[in-house]
Formats: sequence, structure tokens, C-alpha cells
Amino acid sequence: MSDEAVFDLARTAGLAVDWTDASGGAQHIDLDAARTILASLGYPATTPSEIAESHRRLQGAKEAIPPLVSVTVGEKLALPAKARSANGMGELVLESGEVMPVRFAVRGQRTVGPVMERVGYHRLRLAGREITVAVAPPRCLTLAQCGDGRRLWGISAQIYSLRRRGDCGIGDASAVRQLAQAAAGQGADAVALSPAHSLFAADPGLYSPYSPSSRLFLNPLLADPAVVFGEERVARHRVDAHDLESAALIDWRAASSAKFALFRRLFDDFEVHDIVAATPLAADFIRFVEAGGETLQNHATFEALHAQWRAATPQCSNWRSWPVQATDEPGGSGAPSTRYHLFQQWITARSFEAAQRAATEAGMRVGLIADLAIGMDPQGSHAWSRQSDLLLGLSIGAPPDAFNRLGQNWGLVGFSPHALAARGFEPFLATVRAAMRYAGGVRIDHVMGLQRLWLIPDGAPPAQGAYLTYPLDDLLRLLALESHRHGAVVIGEDLGTVPPGFRTRLRKAGVAGMDVMWFMRTRSGFRTPARWRPDAVSMTTTHDLPTVAGWWRGTDIEARQEAGLAQEDEQEGRRRDRRRLWQAFRRAGVTFETTAPPPDAPDTAVDAALGFVATSPAPLMLAPVEDLLGVSDQPNLPGTIDQHPNWRRRLAPLAADLMHQPQVKRRAALIGRHRT
Repeated sequence: MSDEAVFDLARTAGLAVDWTDASGGAQHIDLDAARTILASLGYPATTPSEIAESHRRLQGAKEAIPPLVSVTVGEKLALPAKARSANGMGELVLESGEVMPVRFAVRGQRTVGPVMERVGYHRLRLAGREITVAVAPPRCLTLAQCGDGRRLWGISAQIYSLRRRGDCGIGDASAVRQLAQAAAGQGADAVALSPAHSLFAADPGLYSPYSPSSRLFLNPLLADPAVVFGEERVARHRVDAHDLESAALIDWRAASSAKFALFRRLFDDFEVHDIVAATPLAADFIRFVEAGGETLQNHATFEALHAQWRAATPQCSNWRSWPVQATDEPGGSGAPSTRYHLFQQWITARSFEAAQRAATEAGMRVGLIADLAIGMDPQGSHAWSRQSDLLLGLSIGAPPDAFNRLGQNWGLVGFSPHALAARGFEPFLATVRAAMRYAGGVRIDHVMGLQRLWLIPDGAPPAQGAYLTYPLDDLLRLLALESHRHGAVVIGEDLGTVPPGFRTRLRKAGVAGMDVMWFMRTRSGFRTPARWRPDAVSMTTTHDLPTVAGWWRGTDIEARQEAGLAQEDEQEGRRRDRRRLWQAFRRAGVTFETTAPPPDAPDTAVDAALGFVATSPAPLMLAPVEDLLGVSDQPNLPGTIDQHPNWRRRLAPLAADLMHQPQVKRRAALIGRHRT
């Protein structure tokens, strides 16, 4: 058996056998890695007979009639050749209920039908089958449309970092609501948030918002039960958490314990006084559970089982080590422990629903922008309950590059592109709908994953991974359709190694990119904002990068030095970059300082940086609250786990007061002047 036979199968399965790295160098997939990844995809390639059978199955999948086809409005519908009926006729049932006869003809390897003129999810009856036809608008709802041509601005915030009295030491949706209302009062139109995905209620030590248990549900620790029950009723069950609420860093285990204790008391009270009496609150809870269906029930069951097995046998915290009979909670999905987790999802959903409603009622044109993580924890709820959706055994990461010479393994699992097609893209649609449900926009982390993902076999180094292709056209069409249905804009985090032509595809689809000041450079300095993209969101920094004050002081370099991550001569390079950035500020006219040398104190630089980014042609400029406040420490230091307090820092002011701090009011007004 030749190596080329394996590589040929890899190409057919969607693996990039040859690819170009970040420096422009030609790379070739490792043979053993190709075999391992093919096996994880379900196409073994260790013998000639396995390769032949895998080819046969791949060809069969290619020729199969899919459960869903997507098309852009105004284009002809096309299906595999075998989809044609005996007389070439079919029946299209529109969402409106209208039934239309349609004719198909075979053109080469495709069966071509009529031009699709109505946006929506329709049903095609053809050759004894029923196929969903997703007809998408040409583009997602854009920020330019939301702003009616105005250049909008907003803020970005880490939810957990916000403060509110009574939050038990973890920022929540009501703190978001208070921040959004105050920001709207100063002209902001959006609040971009850290991910609110469900983590692990039974293990609060797993608190990275980018390593979710499930992206279909929310993190209950971000709920404010007073949204549902009112302040007076919650006060009767509140626990004393003053020390936790006043701390500079979140103690996730202690704060989670306090918050869950409150939830448990409220749940017990709810069971006795609402469920038994069939109150309107009970009716709302029941409607929520019914709407969530089997997927919600499975998530709640996982949470109950995870808590049960982790408490009884710590080594069984991973669902893979649960006994075979642990397929359901004793007593079934109606048991109190499962209902408790359904209850948590209910109050969390209502909390974020109220926050988005308050943001738009306060005048925001967009409101909340949710963050969609690129993947999920393989030990989580989604991986347990929907294993066939995912590529278990493969982790998402990045190949070696100039910044990470060994590559990166993010420890996350992603969708199988073959399963997506076979399931009518239901896993993707469910995820997008969950992200947009209580938001006016969604930021897709590592948006390049819509086209390809770097996948690493479990136990292998990142360099032994490979790029796997995803059905970009279908995913962009479905994004556009859901964007308009939810009235939500789509932003793609397009930082890092971007495939050639990818940004052009995003632009055509109405997905905004991200222009971050630190990366907007020329060979000799920083690019003037007038030359930034008019279809990207502009910002000074992100959660993984230094704040302006921290960058100006070199705090980020010191933090990396302490963690053993800094390179030599970084401080000298930073002094040179400070001079270059200061020159760019002066050329852009965003500072009143007339001296050529940059100032040592960061306050003036922070003002100038926010004004600098605000002058860009971007339809939306986002100001991180850390920069509005002028703090030095960044929320997350990539490459660290325990060496840095990642995802733990809390902002000093209360969320309701944050926008009224003198320096914040001044900077918000400065941004507003540049955006008009």
C-alpha cells in the first residue's frame, strides 16, 4: 500500500494534505497523523481494503440526497443527480404553507431546479423524499444597516468582572443590564460580552468561558434570580457573601458555592409554593422546559449525573469513566436533581432576556453581542449527550507559527463536517440560534473555523495536526438566514492565520471582521485608522491582549516574564513601538500633546488610543471597559494556567456606576465626538 493512497483518501475526506504556514512556507501532512485523523473521522486507512471501503462510503455520502440544501435567494436550486423523480416534478411547500409545483432537470452530476425567490426554510417533496431547502438572503444583517449609515460605538466587558450588590462574588446578567443602560445613556449602541456558555456546575474550578460544557445553554452563575422572583423574595433566601463581593479576584469555588446555595433555597421554595400551587411562574417554567425539549432535558440530566458521580467517586468526574448503567439519573428526567438544573437554566435565560430587552429599550441599536466559543470541552454535556455531532479524539488548535513555535492545542472538540451535512446542519443551527437568542449580535471566535480547523489527535503534539475543510458556503448561508431571523449582526474574530481569500468571503456574506490596534501595522509603524477596513469592528485590544495602560507601562511583558513566556529584548522593542504609536496618534490628530517623545504616564496614551481607534471607518468601534477605566491588567494571559489570575479579575466600580466614573465619562465623550 502506497503512502499516496492514504493521502488521496485524506484529500477526499477534506483534509489538507499540502498547506501553507503563517510564514508562507509549504507544508505536508504527516502520514501517521493522516491515518489517525482519518480514523477519527470514521474512515480508517491502515490497509488497502480499509482505504477502498472508506472511499466507497465517502462517495456514497457525496452522492446521497441531503436532508438540507442551502441556496442564496435568486439562485437556482441544485441537488445530486439521483434526486430527480421519474417525471422530473416535485412539490415545494413554502413556510407560508403555500404549495408550488417545481420541475427539475439533470445537468451533468446535478439535478437543477427553479430559481428560489423566497427567503426561509421550505420543504421540497421529491422522489418520495422530503428535503429542507434553506433559502438565505445574500448577506447577514450588517452593522451599517443597524446604524442607518452612522458609525456606532459600544463597549466590551467580561461578564464575571462586573460588580453588583448581591451578586455573590460573580458578575451576572443584571450587572450587564445596569452597565448597558448606563452606556446607552452616553451614546453607546452595543455591549460585547465574554461567552455565557454553560460550564460545569459540579466543578467550579473549570471557569474558562472559552471551554464550555455546552454552547447550547447558559452558565447559571451568571443568573440573577431577582429578575424572576423579585428582590424581596430573593432577599429572604440570600446568603452572606459580602467578603466575596468585595474581593479584587473571584474565588470561583467559594463564590459558586454561595450562589448555588441561594439557587437551591429558591428552588426548594419554588417547588413548594409555585409548582404545587400552579402559579404563573410555574407555568412559565413549564413552558420553558417544554420549549427546550429533549436537548435541554439531556443537559440537565448530565449536570445531575456529573454532580452525583463527582461527589461519590472523584475519579468518575469524566463521563467516559461513568459506569455503563449511568445513562440516566435515578428517577428519570423528572427527578428533583434534574429539575433543579432545569430551574437554573430557566432563571439564567430570563436574566439575559431581560438584559437585552433593557439595552434596546434604553436606546441601543444593537444591544448585547454574545460571544460564541470555537468548540467545547470533550468532557462536557454536549460531548456526552450528542457524541455523533463531534470529532471526539481530535482537539482544535493551531499549527506552529512565529508566535507559538510548537503550535497550540486548545483542548476543545468541534463538529464533524460530515455529521453536519448528514444531520441537515441541525447541530450548527442549534448553536447559532442559542447564541442569538438573547442578543443583538454574535461574535464568532476563530471564525476561520467556518472554512477549516486545525485538528490534533489526542496525545499528539500540535505539529502533528492537519487542516480539515468545512462547508463554508452552507454555513455562511445559514448564518445569513439566522442573522435576519433574529435581527442579529455577525462579527468574526479573523485574527491569526487566515486562509487566502477568506476575508473577501466574509465581507461578501456581511460578516464583520475585527481590526485590533496592536495588529494594524506597517513596516515602519502603525497604520492610520483611515486605512482600516470599513466593514470590520475596530478596537484597541481584546481579552487575550494587553490593555492600553498595561502595554504602555510594559505590565504585560512583566507578567510574561514572571510566567516564563517573555522573549529577550521585549522592553527595548516596546520602547520603540511606543514611539511609533505616539507618532501615529499625533499624525491622526487625536492628542493635544505637542511633544514628540511619548509621555511616561499612560493616561494620555489611553485617551489618544481610544480616540485613534474611534476615527476608523468601522461601522462599530468597541471600547473595552478596562481601557475606559485605564487599568493595566488584562483579563487573560494566553499560555498560562495558574501563573496568572486568568478570568478572575473584577472591576472596582459597581456596574451601575462604571460609566459615571470621571475618566470613563471623559473617554466616552471623546469617543462619541470622533464617531459622529
